[in-house]
Amino acid sequence: MVSTAFKPTGEIFTRDQRLFPQAPTLEHFDRVINGQLIPGVNFGTFLANSLLVTLGAVAMGALFSLLAAVAVARFRFKLRSAFIMLLIVIQMVPMEAMIISIFINFRSLSEATGVQLLGNLSGLLIVYTAVSLPITILMLRGFVAAVPKELEEAAAIDGASGWTIFWRILMPLVAPGLVAASIFAFITAWNEFIVALTFLGRSTDNYTLPLTLSYYFGRFGTEWGPIMAASTLLTIPVMIFFLFVQRRMVSGLTMGAVKG
Repeated sequence: MVSTAFKPTGEIFTRDQRLFPQAPTLEHFDRVINGQLIPGVNFGTFLANSLLVTLGAVAMGALFSLLAAVAVARFRFKLRSAFIMLLIVIQMVPMEAMIISIFINFRSLSEATGVQLLGNLSGLLIVYTAVSLPITILMLRGFVAAVPKELEEAAAIDGASGWTIFWRILMPLVAPGLVAASIFAFITAWNEFIVALTFLGRSTDNYTLPLTLSYYFGRFGTEWGPIMAASTLLTIPVMIFFLFVQRRMVSGLTMGAVKG
């Protein structure tokens, strides 16, 4: 992908294919970044939309999934087992099978409340957060359950409040699981295409980066140079995010450990 992104158009279609470009060029990157696939909308707008929706889904998903995981792992309540089984069952249903029903529900909700959830990024943010919740709750539930209750009980005896126990005791120990769940939520929201295309419709100024790739697949041919350049640019934020949180993941494995 990266090699093709730097190859001139003539070199992409030659029979003598090589791993490294003979005459590297930035023409495909220039066309993706500076060109306007949609009149009045540039690459920076697509990038900002993707970052806004993805980071919002990661933040909301991490918060809701952590609170739900604590509730499932620490408390006993009615239908608790049924709730856990429901999370597992939801994972078996592909997103494509639920798009139409979600779209209809969002349209009805928009008409009833006057809050527009279709054609803008708020609807996408809600869907991406909801999609990531089942798997992230199940992931974090194991991390929360692995934290000894004695640590929380000891903090409570010392006079710590519930929120203090949550932020000072539980949070550092669950951090590795929270990072892993955030990575999953980030990649899911960043790469998603079908829901974004369905919910945004003709609101091209709200399009995310994956939607821009479809504009390089024409009726009479495919522009592989810009596609590979855009795909390379699409991959860089994921790599940066993973490298950033990886350090926290490794440090979180040793921070807060009980010395025995």
